[in-house]
Amino acid sequence: MSTISIESFIAGFAYGGTTVLVGQPLETLKTLTQVPQSQFINQKPSLIDTATSLYKQGGIKSFYRGGVPLLLGGGLMRSAQFGCYNSVLPILESNYGPTPKSSYYLGCINPQVVLAGWAGGIGRGMVEGPFEMVKVRRQIVSAWNFNELFQGFGTTLFRNSFLFSSFVVYMDIFKQQLGRYDVTVSPFIKAGICANLAWITVWPSDVVKTRRQSGKYDDKSVMWILRDAMRRGDLYRGLSVGMARSFISNGASMEVYTVVERELKRQFREE
Repeated sequence: MSTISIESFIAGFAYGGTTVLVGQPLETLKTLTQVPQSQFINQKPSLIDTATSLYKQGGIKSFYRGGVPLLLGGGLMRSAQFGCYNSVLPILESNYGPTPKSSYYLGCINPQVVLAGWAGGIGRGMVEGPFEMVKVRRQIVSAWNFNELFQGFGTTLFRNSFLFSSFVVYMDIFKQQLGRYDVTVSPFIKAGICANLAWITVWPSDVVKTRRQSGKYDDKSVMWILRDAMRRGDLYRGLSVGMARSFISNGASMEVYTVVERELKRQFREE
């Protein structure tokens, strides 16, 4: 019997498309907040200042800058993310058996979920890198060429491996606690909360990734960008708008993912 979760790949594609459609305006604000803009040199503009400046540049459509590359790549990268995760986890459970509760880290972290999450994050990062670079350049209105497509690829892989691994770990812990108290929560709320927790866990790496891909730090190393962000107090720059985007877009996307995956599994069983 095949261990490749076809329905998870397809549902993941639907998840990715929904994420872009719902969350792109806030995603653009997050990027502009993380990367210093010329009109705000030596300043730390408020979110309202950034949004006002963006609106003056082209109205509502300015908030969707960089949406096309993410719409094209978003479905593919989420497909790889969930497909790899839901294919690797059964392989681990089949080869080594389900992890006993006594072997959970801190009594609640399943090491197999961590490993499968890493696989999902790396799968996503392999696809996302070039699309993410183009998205960032479009959002900050900066020129790029094809030789730069993989700029920041390593930082994207690093961020995604920790991001998705954290997400599925939090989802698994959430599931454990809900089962313990016999409580039911909608996929929207569960995914929104767990996505925010995952982003808080890895946010500094997202700031570094965005700045690395912006083209404004081409002569700087990743460690220099990290130390500079620390010195400026920018490690959690853009966190508030990022959390809003994460909760809304991931919550809505998980609702779509759940429905698509359920319907595909039902149809596959009928066939």
